[in-house]
Amino acid sequence: MPSLERKWWTLIAVCTAIFMLLLDITVVNVALPDIQRSLHSSFADLQWVVDAYSLTLAAFLLTAGVIGDIYGRREVFASGLALFSVASLVCGLSTDSLMLNLARALQGVGGAIMFATSLALIAQAFQGRDRGTAFGIYGGVIGGAVAIGPLIGGAITSAIGWRWIFFVNVPIGVVAIFVTLTRIAKSKDVRARSIDWVGFISFSASLFLLVFALVRGNDEGWSSATTVSFIVAAVVLMIVFFVNEKRAQDPMLDLFLFKRQAFVGVSIVAVAISASIFAMFLYLTLYVQDSLGFAPFAAGVRFLPLTVLAFVVAPFAGRLTVRIHSRYLLGVGMLLITGGLLLMARTQPDSTWTVLLPGFLLAGFGIGMVNPVLASASISVVEPQRSGMASGANNTFRQVGIATGIAILGAVFQSQIVSHTSNVLRQTTVGQAVLHRGGPQLVAAESAGEVREAAAQIPLPAGRAELLHAYHVAFSTTLNHLTIIGAIIAFVGSIGGFLLVRQSDFIVPTGQGAGGGHA
Repeated sequence: MPSLERKWWTLIAVCTAIFMLLLDITVVNVALPDIQRSLHSSFADLQWVVDAYSLTLAAFLLTAGVIGDIYGRREVFASGLALFSVASLVCGLSTDSLMLNLARALQGVGGAIMFATSLALIAQAFQGRDRGTAFGIYGGVIGGAVAIGPLIGGAITSAIGWRWIFFVNVPIGVVAIFVTLTRIAKSKDVRARSIDWVGFISFSASLFLLVFALVRGNDEGWSSATTVSFIVAAVVLMIVFFVNEKRAQDPMLDLFLFKRQAFVGVSIVAVAISASIFAMFLYLTLYVQDSLGFAPFAAGVRFLPLTVLAFVVAPFAGRLTVRIHSRYLLGVGMLLITGGLLLMARTQPDSTWTVLLPGFLLAGFGIGMVNPVLASASISVVEPQRSGMASGANNTFRQVGIATGIAILGAVFQSQIVSHTSNVLRQTTVGQAVLHRGGPQLVAAESAGEVREAAAQIPLPAGRAELLHAYHVAFSTTLNHLTIIGAIIAFVGSIGGFLLVRQSDFIVPTGQGAGGGHA
């Protein structure tokens, strides 16, 4: 088969798999109420529907990239597709919450294998200007999958039920496996390598404990023995990991990479974009649905301006990597995301969804600019034989950014939404009665985003209206604070891109791959 056809088949297979696995990060959110009713789940069960997937995805990414380098990226990528497809089938067939959450964890493992080897497969298939185009399409798929998850989830849930969110992955996965095994060329690290088991166990366990503590910190209490012990254990295990990597003959992560300023800068940008705008998607979706009252599908439609712009800009940004230094594209892109988030921090109790539109447009442009450059630059600072490791590291930083970003923003959200709602209720007699009567149950409902359900239990119409009004005011205020925090995180990423991503650290020659050309 001609090489021209083979490389585009590679891009199709990789983008299909990446779109599918990223979609499952966000698509499930809008289906959670249906899942709760169908499986009689508690709120903790629903949290684990999301958390189980994110935790295993983040924990296995780095090791999966190394395994791809050792055993062959095509074969490892196909095995990840198979595991993800089987786990998706089990998710759809789940009869209780435990079965669903265990299957979601397996989905995360399969997703990690696909994600970690994806960039390396593209890098081996494309060179020169075509590589920039390929990374542009890849970046657009990443941004689009994250943004339109609520739209697709709402459409599927409304039309044929929540189980089909998972069932649709199965035939897509089967086709992607066939394309992978018949159209993608083999590649692996030609050097003899072995799996760094100490590094794998210490890194994965440390990351799992840290993310678990951050996600559960609000419920368990930040000073509780459980939270503190998990954080301490995570730090200790991470120290073990770095000591082992420094001494190991064949480390999972070559710490020498961190001596290259460009690798550090790219890593900072990866964490920042995920912890800012991508983490904010969850709370923006909650605002549009819970506060503004849009149905899941209608809410997803409101995100289309951001999604479409990210898709349109990404291919052009990918082509620009052969003419403009990556530091400028990354720095400016993160500045646009910063500005977009600041524009979103203007909601009022009487605002409509269009108050978010200017911020959506600016942030969408920034996402489209950053994603392809970030993908290309992450593997351009290492030798081609180690691209799997660099790809796994970069995507790990992305997932850590999403997990920690959601946890940090979630801590602010849960504390502020309760206090602001209570403050508004105290301003009226009816509100005081609602607050007095609701007690701990009302606080729990506010924290869980179940205020509409709590309002339905109030017998007096005036009380129901007062609670919903107070929650609406509180959500608007809280969202403004969250977007400002996200903007600060994005600005840090912009500074990291401008100052640290030096072109002298790039291994790919000028004009071939990411970041070449002239400023």
